[in-house]
Formats: sequence, C-alpha cells, structure tokens
Amino acid sequence: MTIYDKLVAVNDDWVTAGNDNQITDEGSRFYGGVADPDNGIAWPTHTGTLTVMAVWGCALVNPDSRYYHDEELLGRLELASAFIVRFQHADGTISPGWTNLHSPPDTAFAVVGLAQLYELLENHEWTALAQVRTLIRQFLENSVPALLTGGGHTPNHRWVLSAALAFLHRLTGNEALTERAAQWLAEGIDITEDGEWTERSNGIYNGVSDIMLYHAAELLGRPELLEPVRRNLRMMAYLVHPDGEVVTDYSGRQDFGQAFDMSGYFLAASHMAHRDQDPLFAALAKLGGEALHHPGAIPNNGLLGYLLHPQLRETGVTPGNLPEQYKVVINGQFDREHYLSQMDAAGHGGRIFHSRLHPDFGAPVARQRDGATSLTVMTETNSFLALRHGAARLLGVQVSSSFEPGFIKMNALAQQDNGYRLSGEESKGYYGPIATDRLPASAGGAVSPWYLLPHQLREVTHLQHHHVDVELNETEDGWQLRVRCDKPDVLLTQISFVFGKEGTLQGGELSPAETGTQFWHGGVVTYAAGDDWIELDGGAHEHRAKSIRGAAFPTNCQTLVVNVLTPYDRTFHIRLSPQNGARGSEQ
Repeated sequence: MTIYDKLVAVNDDWVTAGNDNQITDEGSRFYGGVADPDNGIAWPTHTGTLTVMAVWGCALVNPDSRYYHDEELLGRLELASAFIVRFQHADGTISPGWTNLHSPPDTAFAVVGLAQLYELLENHEWTALAQVRTLIRQFLENSVPALLTGGGHTPNHRWVLSAALAFLHRLTGNEALTERAAQWLAEGIDITEDGEWTERSNGIYNGVSDIMLYHAAELLGRPELLEPVRRNLRMMAYLVHPDGEVVTDYSGRQDFGQAFDMSGYFLAASHMAHRDQDPLFAALAKLGGEALHHPGAIPNNGLLGYLLHPQLRETGVTPGNLPEQYKVVINGQFDREHYLSQMDAAGHGGRIFHSRLHPDFGAPVARQRDGATSLTVMTETNSFLALRHGAARLLGVQVSSSFEPGFIKMNALAQQDNGYRLSGEESKGYYGPIATDRLPASAGGAVSPWYLLPHQLREVTHLQHHHVDVELNETEDGWQLRVRCDKPDVLLTQISFVFGKEGTLQGGELSPAETGTQFWHGGVVTYAAGDDWIELDGGAHEHRAKSIRGAAFPTNCQTLVVNVLTPYDRTFHIRLSPQNGARGSEQ
C-alpha cells in the first residue's frame, strides 16, 4: 500500500466518526456542527468541525474514495458549512470557548485549512458543491478584517497569521493582507542554528511552525522562509525514540511529557522532500506517514495536501535511513547567554501578558541513541534525564528542594568524554524598606495597600545561593549518576525517578508516600516492562517529607522518591538489560 492509498483509507475510516458526532437536532444552537467527543460541544475550529469538514470534502471529490459524490455526505458538509458561518462573529473571528474568545490566531488556523479545502472543492467540477463553496468563501472573506487587525499570543501564532494572510491574499487580491504578513515576518525568525523553535514543542508546535512557514514561503514568494523549516526537520531526526515516539520531555507547551508521533510533520516533510529531493526529509515523511492514523487537523491534513499537490505521490527521492547510533548536543554552540543578557534592554521588564517569554529558548539538550536505547539529557525543565530502554521507560529524573520550593532546573550542560555534566543554580533573597522619598502618597494614607508600593525599588538583602551538580557517565552496563550539593545549611531535598505505569517495580526497600509514589530507602530496584528492564541502586531516606512544596509528581506514573538532606553526594548506578535478558548480577 502506498502512502496515498493509506491516506485515502484512513480518511474514509474517519468519515463515519464525523457523521456520528454531527449535531442534527434542528432545535440545537449547535445544529450542523460536529460535537467534540470530549465535551460534547461543536466548535467552529481547526481541530473541531473544520477537521471533519476536510475529511468529508476530501472523500466527496476523490474518485478513489468510497464516498465519492455521496449525496448524504454532501448534505452533512452543507450543514457544517452553514454552522461555521453562523458561529463566526461579526468581527470575523471565532471563539473556541475552552481557551480563547474572539481569537484572531484560532481564526487564522481555520483560514489556512479552509482556504485549502475551498481550493480543492473549487477545482472539482461538480455543481452540487455550489452551496458549500459559497459558504466557505463567505467565511474566508468575512475573516479578512480580523486578520488585518488581529494579534496573537504565542511565537508560532505569527507564522500561522502570516500563512492565513497569504492564503486570503491569493483568494481576494487585497494587497493589505501581504503588507500585514510582512509586518509579522519583519520580527525575524525565532529558531536556533540547530533547528529549535522558541516553544521547544516537538510534539505540536514545531510541526505547526514548519507547515505554516512552508505555506507562507510558497504563497508570498519568500523561499528564505524554508530554511528554518529545513533546520527543524533535520533536528527532529535526533528527537525520535526507537518506537517512533517523539521526545517531549522538555517541551515548553502542552505536549510536555505526552505521547506524540511524527505524523504532525508528515506534510511539511513530504513537501520539503519533493522540493529538495532530500533523502532525510523523505525518511521523516515516511516515518510520519507510517504513524498516521488520522488525516490531521484541517491546516495540516495529509490527504488534503496530497490531493492539492498530486506531485507528492511521486517524490522522486528514495527515503534514507534515520540515525540509530548517535551522540549529539542540540544548541550546544548556541550563545544563549548573549541573548539573555539583552533582555533588560528590551524594556518589557520580564513581563508579558497571556503568554510566556520562553527564556528557556535555545537551552542545550543532549540526545544519545544506541539502537533500542534512547537517552535525553535536558536543561531548563523539571526533569534533567529521561531514558528509554526497549519497552522500559524511565520518564524522568528530578531534583526538588525547599530552597526555592519546587523542582530545580539545570541551567548548564557540558558534554564530557564519557557522559555529561549539568548544574543548576538558584538565588533567593530578602527585600529591605523602600526609601522614604520614593514612597507613593498612599503610604501616608489611612490604608497603604501592599500592591501600590514600588517593590522594584527595594534593596536585596541576605541573598542566598543554592547550587546542584549532576554528573552522568556511561558504564559498560548502563550509567552512573551522581547528584551533589555542598550547601551546609539543612535543606529538604528529594531526588525522584519517574517510571512508566505499564511496567513493574521489584526489589528494594520501599514504603508508601503519596499517590503513585514510594519512598526508596535503599537496596536494588528493578523496573521491568516486557523483556526489558532497568536496574538501580542508591536509595536513601534521610527525612520523612512525602513531597516538596511546588513539586508535584505525576499520578499516572510510578515514582520512586529518594529523601536526602544537604549537604549530600549521592551516586546511583543505572544498569540496563542486555540482549539475552540476564540480570546484572547474573552476567
């Protein structure tokens, strides 16, 4: 079966699910929309009703689909098209009520998808599609004022808005749309030399930025916008586990620690493989296509892309082999401190509304792979280490402390001959009185609210520092992990090992802590899943705190907690099952 055949089959399989979730009660305010399976509400969004519209539209105009020119399905598409126009606000925006109201970026996501669906239907000679075409075009034209004036929240929204503006320009010829896109693009591209986007979101928003900039490059005649797409795709070759799951252990968005595959990169990689005749991009597209079990949200729908660009069916390039043996440090040469040092001069004072500044942008990440063993060493995130060994998953190793309550993020990473060295630095002080001549008038009133005082003028006193060092060295049968802190004052500290819920923990001296967690007092612990296992020693129990304030452990995992007090110097041996499955002590 070719990838095109699979796309057609997958799309046809999802037609029924869309039918089943469409609201056909004429008395409902959501009549014609497709209900979200999770909350039962129909939304006029790119992941909601519009995604199903793309599934239906692709099936209706594709002679290879078993729903080709199906009149009942056409009727459903007409109802859905009327629904999205009805739910579009007078200002041209839409409101996905679970997250945003009157949202230009969500409208832009919708426009990018609907513009492609409109083109597909417009190019198909079937007069029965007239009403659907009219309604979709009405939605697109109504969105123009919102996208000419509207903003976004996040870094990737700029590229979504740019792509949407470019699609609307092709539809309407309104030059103001390209001028607005140029304003967004003038802000520069937020990607490191190694291909890391601001949001460090391998599961979701990398792929979003890639496909949106691809569209913008093509529609606006800006081929330079394809270079960041190339960089990110090349980076992603090193951010896939042996089973095809994407590394999300350090994401700055909602895909953090969640399971994603490469299907979100399928269309962008397919386009770039065809354009550049690059075997690596073709290999990424192949991996994404193999993982694909849904056509995708409407802006990134694989079948829609293939029907609009039939040349993708024959790329002319044979997929290469993705690397399975490597040691790389992503962003290892990125001068992050140079950029961070300029933050004060930016003038925002470290504050941004309804979003994040993402100062973790460009933080180094080490990736190491040896066949079925996949290691990630991370900075600027709650976990500094994650390890996959076949089916056995050590999802995270974390250090938390009562100093600045919560998990300690490693700030620096250095590659060594046989491993890695990380360090995390925290500072915490106290604040003196505000000089009398700098106090506001409210300070002398009957009430002096705390929030009216100019706290930024307070002098810092008794500034304290907390420093944690981590060394990870490769051994013949696994890894040696050393975690240490020489602070003489007594601080409650926990070193936690988070394992997947699918395996079993055996051995060791364990006792219950909080839900999903156990104290690891000592002894050898083995975590096994299938024929694969990870064995550890080095547990300790120097205090009885079940958790550190601000450091919550996942409830859907199995977590071992090592309680230590500063100063500490703990070494853990992590041994991995060999090919023959023998225990470390039996080898």
